[in-house]
Amino acid sequence: MFDDLNDLYQQVILDHSKSPRNYSELPGANRTAQGHNPLCGDHVTLFLNVEGDQVKEISWQGSGCAISRASASILTTALKGKSVAEVKTLFDRVHDMVTTGKSNGDLGKLAVFAGVHKFPARVKCAILPWYAALAAVEGKAEPVSTESEE
Repeated sequence: MFDDLNDLYQQVILDHSKSPRNYSELPGANRTAQGHNPLCGDHVTLFLNVEGDQVKEISWQGSGCAISRASASILTTALKGKSVAEVKTLFDRVHDMVTTGKSNGDLGKLAVFAGVHKFPARVKCAILPWYAALAAVEGKAEPVSTESEE
C-alpha cells in the first residue's frame, strides 16, 4: 500500500512539473512576489489578484526542479478563492507537513509533499513557492529566499 501511495505521489509531482497549472504572467496582478532557492537554483514569481481579503486569481512563472515546479503548480490551484488568513494558515500547515511529514487535517493534493521531510535539501524546494505566496498576500516587495529555512 505504501509503495502504491508513493508511486501515486510521484506521478502527481511529475504531472504538475511537466504540465504546470496556472503557468503564466497574470495580467492586472495587484500583488507579486519572487522567491529564490540558492541551494537548488529554483526561481519562482507569483502573480496574484487580491480583492478585499480574497485571492481572486493566481498564477506563477519560474524554473527549477520538479518538486519546486509541482509545488508552485499545486499551490496556485489550492489558494485560488482563499482569504489572506486562510493562505497564512495553509502556509503553516504545509510548512509543518514538509518539515515533519505529519499532516494536520486533509490537505488534498498538497499531501503529495509529505514525504519531502525525508530529504532535507528538498524541503526548501517544496516550501519556496509558499514563502513567495505569503510575501505576496502580505504585500512584501522584496524577494524571498530559502536561505534561512532550516
